[in-house]
Amino acid sequence: MLESIKSPADIKALDIAQLNILSEEIRQFLITKVSKTGGHLGPNLGVVELTIAIHRTFDSPRDVVLFDTGHQSYVHKILTGRVSQFDGLRQRGGIAGYPNRRESEHDVIENSHASTALSWGDGISFGFSQTKQTDRHVVVVVGDGALTGGMSWEALNNIAATEKRNLVIIVNDNERSYSPTIGGLATYLSTLRVTRGYERFLDWGKEFLHKTPVVGTPIYETLHGVKKGIKDIIAPQGMFEDLGLKYLGPIDGHDIPALERALTQAKDFDEPILVHVITEKGRGHIPAMADEAEKFHAVGIVDRETGAPLAKSSTTWTKIFSEELVEIARDRPDIVAITAAMLGPTGLDAFEKAYPDRTIDVGIAEQHAVTSAAGMAYAGLHPVVAVYSTFLNRAFDQLLLDVALHKAGVTFVLDRSGITGDDGPSHHGIWDLALTGIVPTMCVAAPRDAQRLRETLREAVAISDAPSMVRFPKGAVQSEIPAFERRDGIDVLYRGESADVLLISIGAMAAIAVEAASMAYREGVGVTVIDPRWVKPLPVSLTAMAERYKSVVVIEDGIKHGGIASSISELFREAGLATPIHSIGVPLEFIEHSKRNEILSDLGITAQNIARDIVEWNSSKGAALSNSIMEEMQSPAHESVDRKPLG
Repeated sequence: MLESIKSPADIKALDIAQLNILSEEIRQFLITKVSKTGGHLGPNLGVVELTIAIHRTFDSPRDVVLFDTGHQSYVHKILTGRVSQFDGLRQRGGIAGYPNRRESEHDVIENSHASTALSWGDGISFGFSQTKQTDRHVVVVVGDGALTGGMSWEALNNIAATEKRNLVIIVNDNERSYSPTIGGLATYLSTLRVTRGYERFLDWGKEFLHKTPVVGTPIYETLHGVKKGIKDIIAPQGMFEDLGLKYLGPIDGHDIPALERALTQAKDFDEPILVHVITEKGRGHIPAMADEAEKFHAVGIVDRETGAPLAKSSTTWTKIFSEELVEIARDRPDIVAITAAMLGPTGLDAFEKAYPDRTIDVGIAEQHAVTSAAGMAYAGLHPVVAVYSTFLNRAFDQLLLDVALHKAGVTFVLDRSGITGDDGPSHHGIWDLALTGIVPTMCVAAPRDAQRLRETLREAVAISDAPSMVRFPKGAVQSEIPAFERRDGIDVLYRGESADVLLISIGAMAAIAVEAASMAYREGVGVTVIDPRWVKPLPVSLTAMAERYKSVVVIEDGIKHGGIASSISELFREAGLATPIHSIGVPLEFIEHSKRNEILSDLGITAQNIARDIVEWNSSKGAALSNSIMEEMQSPAHESVDRKPLG
């Protein structure tokens, strides 16, 4: 049956028995495909019936369907004709793991960050109203986790003040984001989950009393008049209704007829309305349901039956950070850890296990997390805020004006910095170096390997009068890259036979840089590779080191525009140094999903490409230096006689 679904129109003629069969086929299809490619399995297993009901009730793409975060859109993609493309899910040239306008007219929001869809819905529905497109509806599917984000409530506040909007808000309540939903809203929704019988009772009363001659209708109308008071006692959804939003629910999110009745009622209401739907994350897949921590929110390549990872396990950057923070906290009772609904993914689960009273999960609320951390620092604590690099973008104002302006001792640990790969443009952590580069007082470290991560993390939490940041990429940590020596905090990783090129490697780019230097050496170009470790502020001695070379090359896995190469160039200008600088990094553009190595190759960030560029730049542009200076760099008196290239 699944293969016959080419568009939402194909499911509208099916009866309930066929729809139930289709639901099971979709679940088995998702389990099979996502187990092979990796992706967001748990959320999509939970919204099968809900997505079917949406597409049967509404008419996409004329009616606009918006998914908050978008990781729950796989079923939507299946029902809109993309079932044959799932072998390439999150792969180069294949379909994206989030809605993508280039794939389908049914996709609208490409930004995969949470808590944005309600604002999109407000804007689109207003636009439809203003342009007299009154026959078009906007449907916003928002998770209970996304409702912990302040932007959701800003949107709800504005939506509730409007009338005559064809806007249907569906709260997909599965008690989960990555981990169990945190905060007062979660408690509130939990209360609502047990009140399904109220609406059924009211419907029964209406039918019964309307059949009662003479007195039935007046009695019902009287009861209906005190409905709000009754609901506040029996089903306290007053929070939404006090905002001015009509509330329907809770509805069983796996009961297609019940869903369609509720959505049809909402569709006909002609004003903004909220439908509260209860779903089960990971439904139908035993390994997912057994995963208490995350319900298989996101998986790599796994065994279809057991859910066990098939890829060889390796030590990750996240694990190294996780272990080291626990160790640091043993001697530092002032250390507290903050996460925004991502305890496990950021490695703070181990910290929470060791120090539960010193772990704070604010929910999907990065802005609150950062300002709250500033408050904790003022009170004598040292907060460590662990987030994905891309999510810190959302709290830049708080970082700038609440933390940095107040010289708060807060350490930010940015996981998934640089090119991340599969999740696409909104998840690449390529903006952090440029953004934090303009924050006064902020100190930024980019460790190249596990030992440097441990080292710089300890240095970061020792800073008490300014914000600090440690960034690292996604995935397995590379082998240790020892230094020949350390000069003024700068590690020398490779010494060339001549002072041709100073190659400045930022963070995890070190392995590529050393390999490129070795290749250039074989072509007769002397390359010295250094790692500053701390890229903000830059060591002043960098200028003195650079003036000995014909040219400088900077390699970083962030955007070149405003990145570390830009900062170094400014440092040189202020020092009156005219040494040419070449920048190797990420162009100022949104980069589609693919594997990290594939993207780096596309960008020319490989050892072979960099070595070739270095050789070309050296032959065509390098300013000649005197032999005496070149010799000085080749063999300073205090250095080891052994100058053999690494590798």
